[in-house]
Amino acid sequence: MFEATEVTEIVKLLHDGGCRVWVGGGWGIDALVGEVTRPHRDLDLMHDATQEPTLIKLLENAGFAERHDIVPGRPARFVMRHPDGRDLDLHPLTFRPDGSAVQPANDQGDVFPYPADAFTTGTILGMTIACLSAGQQVHFHQGYEPTDRDRHDMAQLRRVYGIATHF
Repeated sequence: MFEATEVTEIVKLLHDGGCRVWVGGGWGIDALVGEVTRPHRDLDLMHDATQEPTLIKLLENAGFAERHDIVPGRPARFVMRHPDGRDLDLHPLTFRPDGSAVQPANDQGDVFPYPADAFTTGTILGMTIACLSAGQQVHFHQGYEPTDRDRHDMAQLRRVYGIATHF
């Protein structure tokens, strides 16, 4: 499980190493609402694909190693695991001049779009954290059968932002 202090340490490590990252998933929701609302088994990070070699080296130096047994894996995403069992779910983004970005979806050239307003900030333990916007989080929580964690996360966005979600 990931603790809030570990999230801030990893974000700081990558930021100090020159890597731009945005927190997504459950920790991204918690950053948006400004409080830890549930346990988290991993940390989703979107990153600037041009900085990926540096990002990987920084994480390897911190004890993480890439897992090659994750499906789907590259090019859409990859996972790095620490010996203590913590997983980082890493999503490479290619940025466009207008501030929007795309993430590869598969080997056929399909992409997940991120509009320029998909990137914002939140807080974890009082630290300002770059994260995905509430709108982008809602967008990514569509088109599949939600888990209890997904329902919890969307309830947090409704509670704090008063926005409509589909579940």
